[in-house]
Amino acid sequence: MTITANAPTHEPLTVTLGSSGVTPEDVVAVARHNATVTIAPEALDNVAKVRAHIDGLANSETPAYGISTGFGALANRHIPNELRTQLQKSLIRSHAAGMGPAVEREVVRGIMFLRAKTLASGRTGVRPVVLQTMVDVLNAGITPVVREFGSLGCSGDLAPLSHCALVLMGEGEAEGPDGVTYGGRGEQPVAVLLAEHGIEPVTLAEKEGLALVNGTEGMLGMLLMAIADIRRLLTTADITAAMSVEALLGTDQVFLPELHAALRPHPGQAASADNMLRVLSDSPIVASHRVGDSKVQDAYSLRCAPQVAGAVRDTVDYAALVASRELAAAIDNPVVLPDGRVSSNGNFHGAPVAYVLDFLAIAVADLSSIAERRTDRMLDPARSHGLPAFLAADPGVDSGLMIAQYTQAGLVSDNKRLAVPASVDSIPSSAMQEDHVSMGWHAARKLRRAVENLRRVLAIELVTSGRAIDIRTQLSGGKLLPGPAGAAVIAVLRDVVDGPGTDRFLSPELEAADRLVHSGEVISAAESAVGILA
Repeated sequence: MTITANAPTHEPLTVTLGSSGVTPEDVVAVARHNATVTIAPEALDNVAKVRAHIDGLANSETPAYGISTGFGALANRHIPNELRTQLQKSLIRSHAAGMGPAVEREVVRGIMFLRAKTLASGRTGVRPVVLQTMVDVLNAGITPVVREFGSLGCSGDLAPLSHCALVLMGEGEAEGPDGVTYGGRGEQPVAVLLAEHGIEPVTLAEKEGLALVNGTEGMLGMLLMAIADIRRLLTTADITAAMSVEALLGTDQVFLPELHAALRPHPGQAASADNMLRVLSDSPIVASHRVGDSKVQDAYSLRCAPQVAGAVRDTVDYAALVASRELAAAIDNPVVLPDGRVSSNGNFHGAPVAYVLDFLAIAVADLSSIAERRTDRMLDPARSHGLPAFLAADPGVDSGLMIAQYTQAGLVSDNKRLAVPASVDSIPSSAMQEDHVSMGWHAARKLRRAVENLRRVLAIELVTSGRAIDIRTQLSGGKLLPGPAGAAVIAVLRDVVDGPGTDRFLSPELEAADRLVHSGEVISAAESAVGILA
């Protein structure tokens, strides 16, 4: 699965890491758009001061967890000085135990940037060279190979972060900026790739192994990118829903502002209703049946579109609030407090992030479901108010968009399965030391797939509503035209998808529509006609 930016962005080309304060836009800029990362001098100074304190503890005769002891269920063993470098290597090597296909490059870059953000906070106790090396690897375009399975979302995303840390040591597997893979069986080692970019592998010292792997960066990075994607798809969903209303001779009066914020003050609902009303503005099709229409009211999938999409909007806002709190966190175990104490804690547990990832999967499934119901309605002559069966040129000879709806239904069914929460599951690990885990990584992985499915569902609704509107226009002898927004969207659609006609190879057209939705051109076209949409 590949999810990339939907449209030209205004994210920064350079992101500076200080002791605090990165934004969701910074994460997306680095993960998706290869923004250069720099480290503020004061952050490096702070990291160095904290490290000096850790060195003092490491040389003390008093055991300190994660500094001079083992980890997890093995925390009771005191480790002598001569074995501590080996301890760090062993931790990273053993924890880099993922399996399955490699995850997407943007996910890995998000993980590394977010962990660098935490290292720069000065709360983890690493040396400045560790932070600088991670940033250098990012800026070189080197991507560690992180496997699909390995994280339980407790003690952080241990396996994914360990695969990243292994590359800093010159080991493991990584892909260069040219796409060539290093490491693994029979290939050039990762150290060669680092050397090609002037990067010296790091020999980890006390505490640094833990500092590189105890965090929620994997699930958080995927949450932040999913939020950005869903926000764009919500605007697209309002546009395609309005076009379906137009195609089905629905009314725009249920989207009037006095029926929303004033009566039911959910902000997302009001925003979606306003979008739909504006997309339907000045539509000759809508105006043609305002008087004398025999329908009492439209079906729920039309009439309640703002209520459903609006609820998704509000859910995304809540998820963004949780994400902003996690983004402001400095998660490590043990963590170095401002007063110098090195304290064990449970902040690495992914529950807060896992819950909203699952919540978003539920919302995405429902948004895709209501879009499919509108599509099905446009294809059914018993409910489409005069449109030919399946929008076919010659129903019976031609099948029209019949199987496009099958594809859409399959995507919706997949989303319903993906809506089953991962966070209610917990499989104890580490000899029952880690006896309750969040499964946040898995929640994030399935959300990415659900968002991709939603995008394809909306692409099929776009193709269907565009064809249905064109057929309305043809059947009326050119009198029933779409409004300015619908016309602008159909114009860009027709650049990549032909209009109504006899059956043809449909898959390339649906894929082209998906790319159109992905690019953001659907939103841009509508906004060119009616102004900026929410």
